[in-house]
Amino acid sequence: MPPRRPSLLVTNLANRDPGSSQTVILEELRRVILSGGAPPGTPIPVDEVAEHFGVSRIPIRESLKTLIGEGLVDHRANAGYTVARLTVDELEELYLVRGVLESAAHSVAIALADDADDTRARETYAALDRSVLEDDLTAYHRESRNFHLALASPCRMQRLLHMFEAAWNITEPVQPMSQVDTPERLRLHLGHRDMLAAFLARDAAALKAATDRHNEQLDTVIAALPTDTGIFRDTPG
Repeated sequence: MPPRRPSLLVTNLANRDPGSSQTVILEELRRVILSGGAPPGTPIPVDEVAEHFGVSRIPIRESLKTLIGEGLVDHRANAGYTVARLTVDELEELYLVRGVLESAAHSVAIALADDADDTRARETYAALDRSVLEDDLTAYHRESRNFHLALASPCRMQRLLHMFEAAWNITEPVQPMSQVDTPERLRLHLGHRDMLAAFLARDAAALKAATDRHNEQLDTVIAALPTDTGIFRDTPG
């Protein structure tokens, strides 16, 4: 009998020492899902994951329970665990929520940002710029998230930032930028440039205008995503 082929999710898990803690297991499962290493709908075989980490099923199920609460994993009695799938309408709704929370954060951040925040904003933009130049889609998603958080974080409003990051995380497994062409990604990246310039100039009106334009472009991209790839759920629930 040929050896069992590991599942896609397990293939993308980093090697860990036997007996990994639940914290390590949770962080690694979350990393793979957020990085696009296991697209929406991917099965999560509890036994294989437990074998990979050298633990029983209990810490795996506890970690998956946390990820269900974060909206990253689904569980059905007869189908087991899978990476969560959204409907197209749910994805569009989450992008709307992201935009509202981001705008609220910016309105405060622009007045509170300091030199350290400017440095972080420049550094995250530089990393994002490299990902665009290298056409590295995985890095683009990661660095885009870091850049947007860098501009929002100076608001120092931890509950708002938690909601913003949570909404962002739920959309991340879809990896929408992997489904658009390079010219479209370049157009979106021009919006990042304008956002950075407005942030560094402490120009609240310009930052709002640049962010609104960027989010409108994102809405257009999301509306045009193909729905026949299996990553979307047909109906809510």
